Order: sequence, then structure tokens, then C-alpha cells
Amino acid sequence: MSGVSLVGVSKSYGSVKALDHVSIDVCPGELLALLGPSGCGKTTLLRCVAGLERPDKGNVEIGQRDMTLVPTRDRPIGMVFQSYALFPNLTVRKNISFPLEVRRRPRKEIDERVDELLDLVRLSEQAERYPKQISGGQAQRCALGRALAANPEVLLLDEPLSALDALVRGRLRDEIRRIQQRVGITAIYVTHDQSEAMAIADRVAVMNHGRVEQIARPDEIYDMPATQFAATFVGSRNAVELDVRNGRVAIPGAFDIPAPEGTGSRAIAFFRPEDVRVSGPATSNGREAVGMPARVELKVFLGSTTRLHLVGQNGAGPISLYSDLPSHSAREIDEGALVHVEIDPALVQAFPL
Repeated sequence: MSGVSLVGVSKSYGSVKALDHVSIDVCPGELLALLGPSGCGKTTLLRCVAGLERPDKGNVEIGQRDMTLVPTRDRPIGMVFQSYALFPNLTVRKNISFPLEVRRRPRKEIDERVDELLDLVRLSEQAERYPKQISGGQAQRCALGRALAANPEVLLLDEPLSALDALVRGRLRDEIRRIQQRVGITAIYVTHDQSEAMAIADRVAVMNHGRVEQIARPDEIYDMPATQFAATFVGSRNAVELDVRNGRVAIPGAFDIPAPEGTGSRAIAFFRPEDVRVSGPATSNGREAVGMPARVELKVFLGSTTRLHLVGQNGAGPISLYSDLPSHSAREIDEGALVHVEIDPALVQAFPL
């Protein structure tokens, strides 16, 4: 297994800076997801690793070998594209064997390796079919088998699931992770789908405007985003703009926390819908409920959870926020009901505006 290192990589297209001094270390055997919106630089970064783009500045290393100027064909990589890029005139077996035949490997070695890969990607029964005769998910598994055929050190995947429907995406995502772990290969996976990145990756690099905003385990990014962009892009969060008073950021009755360093007169507070506690006008033991009064404007059933759209008052005007509750807990709460809201201060993050 080989790791990948990008050191101070920059790339511009005219006046557009696609990558701005990006440095990332991908550990051997790790799957790193590059996550961000369209145009953030994630695909350009992948193409620099592949050799399809040459950085203006910085170095690309694979297994501690400088690959910055090495042609794509000489890099120890396999690549899976969004469009599959299969040869339509070749069967599944022939598509997978193609990289080995180009390298003029012995026929026995080719046959043994292709049989192994057909079993790995679960396409043995479709081996003699052509790409037009198999499903989109099967075609992407064929592309994955072909990318692994020559035993690359690094696997690169450029939004491999975006052309598939939601049900197939979920299944194939898990298949890619199973295969990557079984082979033990280092992988870089580009996606704009946060749930996909969270489910498949060992670590996630959140990118924005050519820079890495945060790189960490999925649970760390979900629980503690390091920047306002990461908080906005990863996970479903309430975002409430508030005045800063006496060095504090607060929704009276709901939470009260210190203002972050560098904050002026306004800040934005982020907290997850599942962390918004909702209680009725009175508690079960008859005592008055505590928290910010709020009214249930809308109730949306989402299966195992129910989302409440709430509007409360903080003295300066109405505050809109969401609360996600287990559906069995939300059953007795009706639209129009008056409730009380609290949020654990430890689960609230604030950033300067």
C-alpha cells in the first residue's frame, strides 16, 4: 500500500484559481473523500493526482515518489469515472482484461486475474455480456474491476455514483467500500453528496474555493465543523443570526454561550435539529416547562423522525428553527401547539459575522 501526498498544490485556469496551496496526506490503505460544491476544486485535485492536470505550483507524491511530472500512463493508479468509460464493443470480461492485455501479460495470468476480479465485483454471471446489456450499477462495478486489474497502488474515483438512482447509489456505495477494504488499496473519492462521503470515507476533506476548509473523520466534521462553511455544508443545521451582548451569544431560554474570538456586534449560531429539545407547556410532574416559547408552524413526517418547524421569540423578533424528534415522541405534538425549546450549549457553535 502506498500513501499520497500533495504539498502546496496550486492550479489556475486564467483568472480562476481552482486550487490554492492545497496540502493533504492520504495514509496507505485509507479512503479519503473530497467533499464540496461544484467548482470547489475537488475534481481538479483528483486530476492532478492522476496526471491529467499539471499543478502550477507544488508537488504530488505517491509512495514517497515525486509524480508531479510523470505521465498518467506511468503512474501507479486506477481511475473510475462518472460515465463508466467502458468499451461498448467489448464484453465485461474483455473490458476488465484490457489493461492487462495492453501490458502484454501472459494469457494464464490475465485469465486468473480477471476471474478473481469478476468474483470480487460480483459480475461472474455477466462476464460475456456487453455494456449495453447490463445495468448502470453493474457497468460501474465493471469499471471498478477494470481500474483494479493492473494492481494499482492508488484508486481514484470521480463522482462514480452520480449518474445512478438513489437506491442503486446506496448499494453500490457500500460495494465500493467493501471492495476497497478487501483489497486494502489507498483511495481518493470525489463527491458533492455529504451522506455519501460520510458513509464511505475514513476521513473527509471539505473543500471550498480551492482550499481545504477541514479534514477529519466524518463524525468529527459532523459534530464539530471547524469553519462556518463546513457547518453550513455538512449536515442539516439550524443557522440563526444573533446580536452579541456583553460578550455572549444567546437565544434567551434556549441557550447562552460565549461569543467567539473576533466577533463584532453580530454572530451566527449553528446547532443540529436533533439537538433541539422540545417540551410541552407543562412537564409531566406538573412544573412549568422551561425554555424559549415557540409555536409549531409545520409538522413533517420523515419516517423514523418527524421535523417540527418552530417559530419562537427572543425579544428582538421571531426566530425560525427546526427540531427533529423520533416520530413516536412527536405523535402528540400538533401543528399550532405552543411548546418550549432548549439546546445544550455544548452543542451550539458560533462564528463571527
